[in-house]
Amino acid sequence: MEVQPLIELPQRTLVDRFNRHLNYLRLSITDRCNLRCTYCVPDGFFPKLPSREILRYEEVLRLVKIAVHLGVSKVRVTGGEPLVRKGVYEFLDTLGRIDGITDISLTTNGVFLADQIDRIRKAGIGRINISLDSLKREKYKRITGFDRFDTVWKGIRLARERGVHPIKINVVVIRGVNDDELMDFARLTFDFPYAVRFIEYMPMGSHCRSYGQQILAPEILDKLKSLGELEPVPRNETDGPAERYRFKGAAGEIGLIRPISHHFCSDCNRLRLTASGQLRVCLLSNIQVDLKGPMRDGAADTELARLMIRAVLRKPRKHGLSCTEGSPVSDPMFAIGG
Repeated sequence: MEVQPLIELPQRTLVDRFNRHLNYLRLSITDRCNLRCTYCVPDGFFPKLPSREILRYEEVLRLVKIAVHLGVSKVRVTGGEPLVRKGVYEFLDTLGRIDGITDISLTTNGVFLADQIDRIRKAGIGRINISLDSLKREKYKRITGFDRFDTVWKGIRLARERGVHPIKINVVVIRGVNDDELMDFARLTFDFPYAVRFIEYMPMGSHCRSYGQQILAPEILDKLKSLGELEPVPRNETDGPAERYRFKGAAGEIGLIRPISHHFCSDCNRLRLTASGQLRVCLLSNIQVDLKGPMRDGAADTELARLMIRAVLRKPRKHGLSCTEGSPVSDPMFAIGG
């Protein structure tokens, strides 16, 4: 899989109407997943895109190169579950050789980590986020629909032994589901260099959970304080939206992602390319621009670049998700790519 030279494009960065520089592209390469997490797929079933509707790797790489030319420097590969797609390791290797990308990371549910960590590392992935919503085997099975906790935990351990850093463990906190495990997750950071990130549940799609099951960051922080004082961790330029904290003397850290209780929209630098070829300018908005159609109809790189620029200019100042109102997003998370 070779990356072809890019033809000349208009020299313009991806800056929106509010002077936000969008240099971070989250790249969904499949809508397939090998788990059925209840908050992502509430009814246990979701329609799969026909294979012809999913972007081919060559198409993905072409769009990434255009985005990089326009100012994107950071790429995260997501799904669905990205590691279920055939040829993903060769794709990751090719992606990593695109000039201008300074940071490539991967979000995974961890099911394939134990068997494939060496191939992932060989492909140049040094930072991994693992979605893990319970440390209890039976509860993990209830949440995901599969008994794979031991496999995922083995993968996390092997990733650490192979030098992956940081390893971020993403926990979507839901009242009555896993809020009783906040302390257990936090205690991991005392002994291991993991970044445990507690994420406020974002109701999305037409079958989302009750808003009453949300636990917001202030309540999470209040509970964690019983383990000791949490010291703020200074942010760096590559940080995402997480507020970072550390217990004194701990090997790892705590992160809080607060899309509900504290909008971080003013600092948002993200774009999302869905597996179906839609460029979404905001996770919590229905605004998207089709890139696949024009590309398959023969659009030149310059035309695709202009479509990206026009999409960026439609990015809203802030999202409309709140604690009490209905979800403004019609698509479920698995269709967007997180």
